Amino acid sequence: MNRTRRIRRLAGALAGLAGALLAFAAAAPAAFASVHPGPVPSIREKHPPMPLGHIFGPVVKVPGHTVVTGGMPGWQVALIAAGAALLAAVLALIADRAWAARRRQMAGVG
Repeated sequence: MNRTRRIRRLAGALAGLAGALLAFAAAAPAAFASVHPGPVPSIREKHPPMPLGHIFGPVVKVPGHTVVTGGMPGWQVALIAAGAALLAAVLALIADRAWAARRRQMAGVG
């Protein structure tokens, strides 16, 4: 194996490892996110705090409605993934044909 091929393989391996490290670094904040509980009552507190209804009068409970304001539908995610896979396949085919044509040209066949 010549030196150029060895360097090319090493560069490819390093690029793959750098990409994996970048992916892990991007996903790490979401993976380690957690909800912190409220303050822990001290041992000296005999009773929990009084509800707001006892302090400010009766509390009126209003039913909540879930409102979705963002996000992307699943079909759009699937369409983007299929488009990216198709684009990668076309680019790989073009690169393979260009590489084969160059090898034939260098060998003097074509």
